[in-house]
Amino acid sequence: MHERFWKTKRLEEMSGDEWERLCDGCGRCCLHKLRDEDSNEISFTNVACRLLDTDSCRCGDYAHRRLRVPDCEQLTPASVREIDWLPPSCAYRRLAEGKDLLWWHPLVSGRVETVHEAGISVRGRSVGERVAGPLEHHIVTWPGQIPRQPPRRRTTIKETT
Repeated sequence: MHERFWKTKRLEEMSGDEWERLCDGCGRCCLHKLRDEDSNEISFTNVACRLLDTDSCRCGDYAHRRLRVPDCEQLTPASVREIDWLPPSCAYRRLAEGKDLLWWHPLVSGRVETVHEAGISVRGRSVGERVAGPLEHHIVTWPGQIPRQPPRRRTTIKETT
């Protein structure tokens, strides 16, 4: 597999394995969203799908998710260009928009944990749908925002006399 395949291939050209590797494991797309019927505006919530493992931020039954959650969206190259609720940090959305992956994405960083260390994932920030109550009580803005930049490295300046 080409090491930086996302830089050389269009979404439609990627293998199934490459497509799956684009998912950074943040879990943001597995949070419930509300759409205003009048304005069509989307509000994000911090309420996670019942299948989302909120520690690993991965689906607990990925192979059967669409059977268990019929409105679970199957992402395809065509659908990521149409769906308006994917978070702006989402690799699928970013590549569809002609942008590069961000520094914390595991394909860039080489480590799965950077998505959590950078505060991108839903780990520690979501509640399960079975205990949440009304979604309107859980509206948040962070899933729709680009997360912070990488921490700056500090260098020591030595004084000379």
